[in-house]
Amino acid sequence: MKQTLLFIRHGQTTWNAEHKLPGQLPGIALNDTGRAQAARLADALALIPISAMISSPLERASETAEIIVKGRGIPLQLEPDLMDTNVGRWAGQKFDELAKIDPDWKAYVKDPTVAPEGIETFPQVQQRALAAVERWRAKDDIGAYPAFVAHADVVKLLVAWYTGLESGRAGRLFIDNASVSLVEIDGEHIQQTRVIAVGWSPHPGWLKPAILEAKKEAEGASQSQEEVSEKKT
Repeated sequence: MKQTLLFIRHGQTTWNAEHKLPGQLPGIALNDTGRAQAARLADALALIPISAMISSPLERASETAEIIVKGRGIPLQLEPDLMDTNVGRWAGQKFDELAKIDPDWKAYVKDPTVAPEGIETFPQVQQRALAAVERWRAKDDIGAYPAFVAHADVVKLLVAWYTGLESGRAGRLFIDNASVSLVEIDGEHIQQTRVIAVGWSPHPGWLKPAILEAKKEAEGASQSQEEVSEKKT
């Protein structure tokens, strides 16, 4: 049976907005922006006959999945192997601060195939996530359009696998909050796998109206001039 796999990243959380590493910490839910993002994605996917909904059990993912699956009449099923990367002692810290004080973090960002003790490498995350997807994909009742709701690293590594990209280079992929990546697989001809979308979003976070960006730059320049004037007086 031909299948189209939907790999969905959860909506925004306060931690995302603050550039903090959540890892596998519990209790991190969507913020208002994240819930709105998930609702927009649900509307955009309305015409796709999602046949199963499998989610990481972490709140930000399962809440996104609940919004998308609402009204479809299919159960939400949780899969621990779709959880975010276990970043150990780095959980709860800010990216920028780690880059300044922790050489282990800088080395990990450069080469995530190697990690300190207690931290998952990208190959380890990829292995467990892919095994989970393949387990679910092989079920008789999974249908032709199973959706998997997970996290940025997990989606990147799954897309990397199906495109033949080395896991250590998966970090170069951009996977936005509440975006979907689609992979078509011919069940009898796995070599004919096609990635038809990567990180697609109905309202991409990277898309900023040029007029607003210009306005921000102008305001920033004006503020800088005022600060210089104040220093002179």
